[in-house]
Amino acid sequence: MDTAVQLVVLTLAAATPLLLAALGELVTERSGVLNLGVEGMMLTGAVCAFIACVKTGSPWLGVAAGAVAGAGLAAIFGVLVLTLTANQVASGLALSLFGVGLSAFAGLDYVSAVVDGIRPLAIPGLTTLPVVGPLLFGQNPLVYVALVLLVAIQWMLHRTHAGLVVRAVGESPESADAIGYNVLAIRYGCVLFGGACAGVAGAYLSLAYTPMWSENMTAGRGWIALALVVFATWKPWRVLAGAVLFGGVTLAQFQAQAAGVDVEPQLLAMLPYVATIVVLAIISRNPMLILRNAPASLGRPFRPDR
Repeated sequence: MDTAVQLVVLTLAAATPLLLAALGELVTERSGVLNLGVEGMMLTGAVCAFIACVKTGSPWLGVAAGAVAGAGLAAIFGVLVLTLTANQVASGLALSLFGVGLSAFAGLDYVSAVVDGIRPLAIPGLTTLPVVGPLLFGQNPLVYVALVLLVAIQWMLHRTHAGLVVRAVGESPESADAIGYNVLAIRYGCVLFGGACAGVAGAYLSLAYTPMWSENMTAGRGWIALALVVFATWKPWRVLAGAVLFGGVTLAQFQAQAAGVDVEPQLLAMLPYVATIVVLAIISRNPMLILRNAPASLGRPFRPDR
């Protein structure tokens, strides 16, 4: 039982950066903007969070710095695709490559640095309870942040006027503009929110999951987060299921290595990406499912008449 509980805790820990980044991208795409720069924003958030923690000694200031860094890169993307109406796919890929290079350069002097990162909760009398203690009261604080964010986004998109406006902009920006909504401002807000979430996901990796900085430490998680949005058919609660699935696959890779499975480590490292390809291939067999749920204006530029 203890082993099973530990596996669940570790799976949630591995799923958290995917959940944070995918939720931010989901809100961005719900507004009709496709941002493929999640990987770059995560890496930039990770290195900025780590540097801020080294300089200030506060991991939570590091998380804030990661969110600001991710939102900063997202703002550059927003100017390109919203104000200048550049191609969203090309701009997103460029943003990802820029973030990879920027993070590697900024983190050169911090590869060997050591920080006291964000540790899992340890609530006396609760964390030590059998089974429920580690599951409910022994997670890293950012795991709870991700779950609260999931509930908030689910509620906002489907139970509030603001969520209705975001979905309307994603479906038909021309109609939303015609009735008086500032489409560009709404899309800018969603893009910045998505960037901040990606930055926090990166901060989680460098300050909580593995409190250290190493080049390309996201290891493709940003691309998996993009695939998660499609896997979830743009529904927040399904993002959690997908994140747990891919988090479990990632954990299985490390468990197999620790158990001494006689398989090349490079093959085990491929497992999360193979799972991503398989899931997307299965989903693509039903194109109507994607067409029914994808925002109608996703990836299309919009220029207001006034």
